[in-house]
Amino acid sequence: MKHYILFLLLFCSIISSAQDKQYSEKYRPQFHFTPPTNWTNDPNGLVYVNGKYHLFYQHNPYENFWGHMSWGHATSTDLVHWTNLPVAIPEGNGTMIFSGSAVVDENNTSGFATKKGVAPVVAIYTGHFIADTSNKEDYLQTQNIAYSLDGGNNWIKYKNNPVIDLHKKDFRDPCVFWYAPQKKWVMAVVFPHEHIVQFYGSPNLIKWDHLSDFGPAGDIKDIWECPSLVQVPIVNGNGKKKWVLFNSQQTTMQYFVGEFDGTKFINENPANEVYRPDYGPDFYAGITYNHLPKDQPPVLLGWANNWTYANNIPTKPWKSMMGMPRELSLKKINNAWILFQKPVPAVYKLRGENWEESKLKVDKDNLVPVNSRQCELEIEWQPAANTTSGILVAAGKSNKLVIGYDAKQQILFMDRKDAGDNSFSKKFADLSKYETKLLPKDKTVRLHIFFDQSVVEVFANGGEKVMTMQIFPEEAYNEIRLFSQGGSNLFQNVKIWKTASVW
Repeated sequence: MKHYILFLLLFCSIISSAQDKQYSEKYRPQFHFTPPTNWTNDPNGLVYVNGKYHLFYQHNPYENFWGHMSWGHATSTDLVHWTNLPVAIPEGNGTMIFSGSAVVDENNTSGFATKKGVAPVVAIYTGHFIADTSNKEDYLQTQNIAYSLDGGNNWIKYKNNPVIDLHKKDFRDPCVFWYAPQKKWVMAVVFPHEHIVQFYGSPNLIKWDHLSDFGPAGDIKDIWECPSLVQVPIVNGNGKKKWVLFNSQQTTMQYFVGEFDGTKFINENPANEVYRPDYGPDFYAGITYNHLPKDQPPVLLGWANNWTYANNIPTKPWKSMMGMPRELSLKKINNAWILFQKPVPAVYKLRGENWEESKLKVDKDNLVPVNSRQCELEIEWQPAANTTSGILVAAGKSNKLVIGYDAKQQILFMDRKDAGDNSFSKKFADLSKYETKLLPKDKTVRLHIFFDQSVVEVFANGGEKVMTMQIFPEEAYNEIRLFSQGGSNLFQNVKIWKTASVW
C-alpha cells in the first residue's frame, strides 16, 4: 500500500508538472488564443450563445501542421479568457470540415429542435471531399450543416448533407446570418478563382436559392476566401450603420463598404482603391461574430499567420494563433468609408505594473526602464520633419522589431528583419518589412501596441490603420527603446503596462 501511495503521488506530480508547463512554452502567446496542441488556422462558427462566445477553428487534432481539418472549439465569457473544449465537428467519411459560420436558429426554422423552448445552434461549413486519397487535388467542395441542441457543445451532422452542391471543385467558406427585414437566412460564399462572392437566401437553412453575385472587385491578384458580411455602426451617426463585406486574398484581407438589400451588395467606396483591415503580414480569414447582444459593437476575429510560411513557424506543441478580437466602427474620410478597429475592452483588465513618461526627448536611441515581451504600450508624438522615429521592441544586442514612422513619406512601417529567428523559412525572412500610408491627426501620431511573446499588433490613430506581425526572438531580447533618426523628436506621452496571462 505504501508503495502504491508513493506511485500515486509521483504520478499526480508528473501530471501537475505537465499542466503547469503547458502554455508556458517558448514563443507561446499569453493573451492571444492558441490551441493546447497541434495546428490551427481560420476562425470558424463565431457565435454568442447563452452568455458565452464560441470560437470554432480549423484544427488538425493529430499533428502540428495542416491536415485532417476539423472544427476545434473553445468558449469565453469576455473574448479574452478561453476554455478549451473537445473537437466539435470532426472530419469523417473522406470529408474534411472546412471553414464556415454558426447561427442561433431562434425560431427553429430548421425544425431541428423537437422540444419547446430549444433554439438550435446551426453550423454551416464547407465539406472538402476527396474520393481518392492518392490524388488529393481531385476534390469536391459543398456546403453542409450540423446542429447542436445543447447550446453549441455537442453536434450532429445533418443526414441529408450537402445543402448546396454545385459539383464544383472550389466553392467554399459560407458566412450565414439572419436578415430580419425579409425574415430569411442569407449566405455569402466564394468562388475563389473567379473572385466572386455569391449570395444565397433560405427560409430554413436547408433549402437555398441563389440571389446575386458580387465581384470581381478590389484586390484580385490572389484567390478570394472567407467572406463575412456585417452591419457596422457609423461613429457619431445617430445609430446609422453600413454593411461591410470582408474577404481574404491568400495572404491578406480587404473590405468593401456599402448597402445590402437582402439580395445584392453595392460597394460605395471608390472602386479603384483597396481597403484592408490589416496592413501587416499576419492577419487572415477574419470573420465576425453572430448573435451578439444588441448593445455590443460587431467583433472581428482573424488568424494571425500567413500561408506563405504557416507550416514552418518554429512553435510546438501548437502552431498558429488568433489575433485579438476587435470591435468595429466606421468613419467617412475623404469620400470613403474607413473601418476603425480597437481591441475588445476585456484586454485592458490584463494591465499590471506600469510605467509612463511625458515630454521625453529622443535623439538616436533611448532605452526605457521596462523589460518585457508581454506588454501593452501607448506612444504619441509629433514627428519632426524628415525624421524616422518610433519604438523598438524585442530589443537587445542587434535584435529588434522596428515600429516606425517616416515623417517625409507619411508612412507607418514594421520591420522584423532583425527581430529573431527567421531561419526556418526563406519566405518568412523575405517578407520582413510592411508599411502603410498614415496621415498624422492634429500633427500627432498615436500608436497603441500589444506585444505578446511572438506577435505584435499595432493600432494607429485610434484604429484607423492596424498591423499584425509575428516574430520569434530569444527570451533575453526584451528591451524596449524609443528611437529617432535624422533629428530629435519629443514624445509627448509614453505608457507601458506589463500584461497578465489568460492561461
